[in-house]
Amino acid sequence: MVNAAEIASLHRDLAAEARRLGFAACGIAPAGEDPLRAKRLEQWLGEGNHGSMDWMETRLEHRRSPQGLWGEAQSVMALGMSYAPSSDPMALAERPDRARISVYAQGKDYHDTVKKALKALARWLVEQAERRGLGEAGVKVFVDTAPVMEKPLGAAAGLGWQGKHTNLVSRDHGSWLFLGAIYTTLPFTPDPAGEDRCGTCTACQDACPTQAFPAPYRLDARRCISYLTIEHKGPVPLEFRKALGNRIYGCDDCLAVCPWNKFADTAHTMQAFLPRAELAAPRLAELLALDDAGFRALFSGSPIKRIGRDRFVRNCLYAAGNSGDVRLLHMVEQLLTDPDPVVADAAQWASTELVHAEAQRRK
Repeated sequence: MVNAAEIASLHRDLAAEARRLGFAACGIAPAGEDPLRAKRLEQWLGEGNHGSMDWMETRLEHRRSPQGLWGEAQSVMALGMSYAPSSDPMALAERPDRARISVYAQGKDYHDTVKKALKALARWLVEQAERRGLGEAGVKVFVDTAPVMEKPLGAAAGLGWQGKHTNLVSRDHGSWLFLGAIYTTLPFTPDPAGEDRCGTCTACQDACPTQAFPAPYRLDARRCISYLTIEHKGPVPLEFRKALGNRIYGCDDCLAVCPWNKFADTAHTMQAFLPRAELAAPRLAELLALDDAGFRALFSGSPIKRIGRDRFVRNCLYAAGNSGDVRLLHMVEQLLTDPDPVVADAAQWASTELVHAEAQRRK
């Protein structure tokens, strides 16, 4: 028989330890299946909204619930680390000579930072459970690399709610939380779930450059700039290339316009997530010149490294084509014969756009 008083005491101390380790938000969610959540996931996948992210579908049974992934799980600790920016994420929209990189990717790779803290918290939990006579606690830690529904679990644990842009929104931290989870065999009492506070606001829907939201709380990844610049491997469809603007890795628009961000305190932002100077407002001309070795050196320790040089330069070429800056034409033309056919295709498109822009100026 589990000692309820000790479990409750451990629950309270857990939140304090999480804060000490750098987490800005912590809550407990049940590990069982939520039928409505599972149904929505199945519908989203059935409509093909996941695009080429086949892993979302192949491990559906594991995503349906924490116990679907690990049958022994009794509770889920949902945790969030703040990466709230101190400047406007959309400030570079009118600087076509510069490239826009999503706020979350301007600092160190969040996977490493969050997972290190999750492991430390899990070790602490195991030690405390043993010390308090609760027996051997089983734990598993996850951060974005396993079939775990971090956003719905975060909402179920009271960290916030899933907004109309489908991301988690916090009353205290806005839209700027990296999420992680610890599954455990300890039977914690769940915290109250987050309450939807979007109301009649449609700011995130209205801000999307590619109309990636067919309805509130629904995202079609195939139209999302983050998906197109990060997950999509081939040429970006023609209908979306102009809408990319100078975004070369991810997109913050739907997050940045959320009114709840006014409550996000940058005092909670982890030092590791502060932007590297060379990534805060990089020049397109310098990025277009990157070969594979240069790309790997520049993005060492960054989440950007995982998409590889070819996909990254592809994105930079679309930005160059959208810039209207004919000074970039020489660099673009050098990539017309790139060994990667997708890069060469993007260079051809960018070259055509720049030549057309220059002709329009001379009229």
